[in-house]
Amino acid sequence: MLKNTSRETTLSSHPILIQSILGKAKGLMFCTRVINPLIFVFSRERAISLHMMFVLCTIDVMLLDSNKRVVELKKSLRPFTLYNSRKRARYVIELAEGEIARSMTRTGDKIYF
Repeated sequence: MLKNTSRETTLSSHPILIQSILGKAKGLMFCTRVINPLIFVFSRERAISLHMMFVLCTIDVMLLDSNKRVVELKKSLRPFTLYNSRKRARYVIELAEGEIARSMTRTGDKIYF
């Protein structure tokens, strides 16, 4: 279960936790739509670099700190682009485009998974 407990909204009932290096490198490559959100877990908070190479759909991205609080949001990240976070994060959540707006998620919200 993936929920925004600050807004009491559900983001997904079936998120996929990604911890391996290979899983993080592949992410949503070759996907034409997001069926289940991906949650990338890092060992510590760090600057995050994302690539959208061979990701064939536009996505929303949430970056969370170690306390699972939203520190940065990126809506509508387009295919074949790069993104570098301004904040440090321990968790990255890749969602279908429009999910940030639909769930009313804002910076500072607490996310449960």
